[in-house]
Amino acid sequence: MIALIHGRIAHKAISHVIVDVQGVGYRVFIPLTTFYELPDAGQEITLYVHTNVKQDAINLFGFHASQERDLFQLMISVSGIGPKIAMNILSGISARDLLEAISGGHVGKLVNIPGVGKKMAERLILELREKVLKKMMLDKIPEEDMKSRGADLIREDVLSALVNLGYKSNAAKEAVDKVIRSSEEELGMDTLLKKALKILAG
Repeated sequence: MIALIHGRIAHKAISHVIVDVQGVGYRVFIPLTTFYELPDAGQEITLYVHTNVKQDAINLFGFHASQERDLFQLMISVSGIGPKIAMNILSGISARDLLEAISGGHVGKLVNIPGVGKKMAERLILELREKVLKKMMLDKIPEEDMKSRGADLIREDVLSALVNLGYKSNAAKEAVDKVIRSSEEELGMDTLLKKALKILAG
């Protein structure tokens, strides 16, 4: 299964790009957000890919950023949302805004996307909110962005992430507190989470 493709752009259009990989041309469907990031034809490009296998075809869906690919894969797991609809959604909103809309339960922001009605927006939030929150928590966050947040709030966020991952509350608290006690400086959420996970994996 193809997960990444690197080659030269042989042809590009709004809906797809043909990537020449050592003489073999791969047609890769792309959202508008990725189209805007494409260099000129003849230039090299790397795309994160989702391979969709059907009875009569194998389609490649490519994305400029891995975050977009991950969101695409989450959306097609929702009942009633196929690759075409997921691509339309990503063409109408940035990955960051989509994450915030789903995690925050903002139905109004989602229905502003062409082709997304109220029922679809509510379904996206209902089925993906917890997964999106977990993804946002585990995505690497620069520690300098967390300095303005209090240590207690960071601790609570990490505990919540660990519980969502399936660890028992008491075990999570012990691991987090152990990391905090052994550190000589205030830790950012990303570092605290990684160290706690290491202890729990034991």
